[in-house]
Amino acid sequence: MDHKILIADDDSMQRRHLAAILGAQGYTTEMAEGGADALAQLRTATRTGIRLALLDLHMPDLDGIQVLEQVRRDGVTLPILVLTSDGSVARAVDAMRAGATDFIVKPASPERLDVSIRNALALSNLSREVDRLSRQVQNRLSFADLVAVSPVTREAIALARRVARSDMPVLIEGESGTGKEVFARAIHGESERAGAPFVAVNCGALPAALVESILFGHEKGAFTGASERRSGKFQEASGGTLFLDEVGELPLDAQVKLLRAIQSGEVDPVGGKGPVQVDIRLVSATNRDLTAMITKGGFREDLYYRIGVFPMTLPPLRERRGDIPRLARMFLARAIAAEGRSIEGFSTTAMEALTQGAWPGNVRQLENTIQRAVILADGMTIRPGDLHGPGAGAIVETRPAAVERVRAPFDQTLGQSPFLDVDGDIRRLTEIEADVIAQALTLYRKIEDYQLDKTGQDAHGSEV
Repeated sequence: MDHKILIADDDSMQRRHLAAILGAQGYTTEMAEGGADALAQLRTATRTGIRLALLDLHMPDLDGIQVLEQVRRDGVTLPILVLTSDGSVARAVDAMRAGATDFIVKPASPERLDVSIRNALALSNLSREVDRLSRQVQNRLSFADLVAVSPVTREAIALARRVARSDMPVLIEGESGTGKEVFARAIHGESERAGAPFVAVNCGALPAALVESILFGHEKGAFTGASERRSGKFQEASGGTLFLDEVGELPLDAQVKLLRAIQSGEVDPVGGKGPVQVDIRLVSATNRDLTAMITKGGFREDLYYRIGVFPMTLPPLRERRGDIPRLARMFLARAIAAEGRSIEGFSTTAMEALTQGAWPGNVRQLENTIQRAVILADGMTIRPGDLHGPGAGAIVETRPAAVERVRAPFDQTLGQSPFLDVDGDIRRLTEIEADVIAQALTLYRKIEDYQLDKTGQDAHGSEV
């Protein structure tokens, strides 16, 4: 598992006890020595990667109820499980009203903690995905909804924030699958046009004979098959943002008309009696080198300067590997919800394989790989063997070198560490105990079979 949990308790022994339990269950932990420290860490949880908090109610500087009330007022939504020795109903009600996700009475058993944490994380993942989809439907997706761990992604977002509030045309360049449309939606969601229409057009998928009709609209009877009047994409987006994806795929004659529409702020529907005024903010995207296309005559230079007033580039996934773990968890939550599966997360080696992958298909390939993994997974954890599909050879190779280095001493002496599974992940204590008991029983049977005494001699007094 790759979830980080904050343990907030003024009792150092209790913190160490909880950290040991959570560590055995596969979680990483951060510590807060009191309420004020917990409040500070919870406010920066998004940046530091904390996914859940265990919060003691009784702390001298700032009690748990006060911490809950303040972080919820600040908009912190991560799950917070309250722990207290006071198991009264009134205290539980107070905690839940203040925003606690669950209420656990001390001393909490490892099993009780495990169930509560798993349920809280699953609910949090689903809730975040529902919220994100709701904002997308309402055309209010923001940069806060984007995964931005690596410096290059943060730089791109910082640049986009500066232009989002204007109506300046934006050209987003980058390889296929880097997330250009999601980025365009965030620009729209943080602009003055947020909530207004966001209309996306894949220019590479437009039939050549219908490009003008689809973009600018047509009147009834304007051509064969035009059985009714239709508004074009420009009119649909009026008041909001028009996103032209793969704009470099537009034929030259359509480029001329697109240039006129941008310059004049009006479109001429096919078969129409006159121009129609439109008010759009234009965001374009391409995975092609438009300047090279201009040199070869495949793209109009005047159109390029119109759509590329504010050019920016989204780097490929291989250049922002720091984003991969959070992207993977987001896609996993989405796939789990869609498929109705119960999967806890990624094994250490699976996540390492994802992080080290080549990803020629970028974010789109990562999402597709994880969707397949959710279907293929037999257990509660995604493992390297589940990461199949197109390009899988570039994703999953051999066991990561780091794991090999850790396991090498065990391989040389014991054949394999009893504490690690075949993927190099720490095994559950119950599994290790079961193996030890089985080995002990086997040993006792051998002692009986060979009639050995405790000194290692057989019944005839010979050394064996």
